[in-house]
Amino acid sequence: MTASRARRREPSQAVADAGEQPRPFRSTVPADPAWASVVRRLVTRHLVGLRLPADTCDSAVLATDELFSNAVEHGTTGPCDSVTLTIERCARVLRVTVADRSPALPHRRAADAAAESGRGLAIVAALADDWGMAPPEPGAPGKKVWFTLRLRGASP
Repeated sequence: MTASRARRREPSQAVADAGEQPRPFRSTVPADPAWASVVRRLVTRHLVGLRLPADTCDSAVLATDELFSNAVEHGTTGPCDSVTLTIERCARVLRVTVADRSPALPHRRAADAAAESGRGLAIVAALADDWGMAPPEPGAPGKKVWFTLRLRGASP
């Protein structure tokens, strides 16, 4: 096979050797609602590369989509802002973090049946085993919102 026809795996899709944890996936995208479908595809592609069960992938993609939407809607401070997504698999846990530049912390709201928004964190809480907030990287503005999923039946 020629080099031009050979398929290369991206680092984020590489499966780790036995006993070795996959490298974290990190991507920074514009804080723009038009990027939501790109974020869903990035997350899906990475999780498929980790060979996670379909239901785990579905839950992670939906919860990530909710956090990305919240970051875009509530966590942007200007038109050139970005959102950073990080996915880490450690032993039997998947952790997804969405970071934005706003220091405003998210809070769960009670949305009535007719409301068109206000359910994002409730959806994340229903899908995830745990979720929370963390400060930004040292010297950076904003915050991180994360969730974890236990990987049932997964080998470390």
